[in-house]
Amino acid sequence: MSPMTLNNFTAVIFDCDGVLVDSEILGLDQSAAYLREHGFSWSPAELVRLFTGLRDDVFFGRLGEEYFTINGRAPDAGFFDGLLAVQRSRRDELLPVPGAEDALAAMVLPIAVASSSGRQSLDSKLKRTGLYRFFDPHVYSAELVADGKPAPDIFLYTAEKTAADPARCLVIEDSENGVLAGCAAGMTVWGFVGGGHCFDGHGEALARAGAARIVDNFAELASLLDA
Repeated sequence: MSPMTLNNFTAVIFDCDGVLVDSEILGLDQSAAYLREHGFSWSPAELVRLFTGLRDDVFFGRLGEEYFTINGRAPDAGFFDGLLAVQRSRRDELLPVPGAEDALAAMVLPIAVASSSGRQSLDSKLKRTGLYRFFDPHVYSAELVADGKPAPDIFLYTAEKTAADPARCLVIEDSENGVLAGCAAGMTVWGFVGGGHCFDGHGEALARAGAARIVDNFAELASLLDA
């Protein structure tokens, strides 16, 4: 990467889960086990590939369709409630992704968060891990837009709110859906594989989705941005 990297971008937009906070790995094995009890056969790695980066309504819609295919009927509310309980069972263990705090403290470019999480959950995760202060007030939930990732809406909304040209925004994403969304917004997307949920082949999948570069961790990101 050329030393002119800073001149290429006017803002850096981060996804939250799996990039800033190491949330995607928490409860992942338990979620896979819960789904197996209901006829699903996905491994934890397959759950990551299929569903990370999706807004809750899209996630549950796709999951409900698959449930119907497997079981021949629509799931009752208890199915989704049970899965949410499993996913939240370890939220007290939430930590920042290693190196995030130091890298964010050294950033010289304007930064923002564009996440598929609901606003209340998003704020809570960033505040609990001590990262909210780096982004306030530029923390944006996909609840604010019509369509969640892989649609580009949340990234375009974030660019508008930060007065940044989408063509000069750098997106840091850990999911295929997020990479697709950033590319659809006309932004440069770097795939991030520093979260605990990034299994073998994760970077290759992000590259296939359109990521221009794969970044292993925050130390590498800070170095690339000359932060």
